[in-house]
Amino acid sequence: MNDKFFSLPEDKQQAILKAGYRIFSQNSYKHSPVSEIAKEAGISKSLLFYYFKNKKDLYLYLWDYCLQLTIQYLEKYECYKQKDLFESMERGMKAKMEIMRLYPDIGKFVIRAFYEKEEEICKEIQASYHTYFNLKKDQQRLNFDFSQFKEGIDIEMMYKDMFYASEGYLWEMVQRNEVDVNQMEKDFKKLICFWKSIYLRK
Repeated sequence: MNDKFFSLPEDKQQAILKAGYRIFSQNSYKHSPVSEIAKEAGISKSLLFYYFKNKKDLYLYLWDYCLQLTIQYLEKYECYKQKDLFESMERGMKAKMEIMRLYPDIGKFVIRAFYEKEEEICKEIQASYHTYFNLKKDQQRLNFDFSQFKEGIDIEMMYKDMFYASEGYLWEMVQRNEVDVNQMEKDFKKLICFWKSIYLRK
């Protein structure tokens, strides 16, 4: 990526980011025309390639920006400082909803990127995601008070249950093209209440 991208005015940077998230969220990597991203951002295709070496460079930057933004907002909401798992989850949900209000297409982009099969990028996306996910999980385990859970609960299975349920919900929303942030917030609050009733001590 050309460092001159960062010398652009903030509004120009944001126009490119939002255009990239929107176009890539609607199509697979292979079928997302860079020319449409450039057009929506209000610049020429050649100028876009002046800031980013190629389509892959732009795509991976959008992915990395999303991860860094997520970390920033999780820290802002002090998710990793909580001893209570579900308090951390609720704060994390609010953080991610705030991001999705800033970038309406970022949720769909992330889900599509995670399941992307194009060899040119899928390995890098998966490696990046799992590094981030493992880091987050390790930080959570260091902070949480495990006495809050019912005796005999398999913590690893509990994490997997909640993780896969969340991923499945998001994937369904993307497939139906119904990523409604307010509805998602309501639904996740219900899920968290349900998990509390299953896993917490009475």
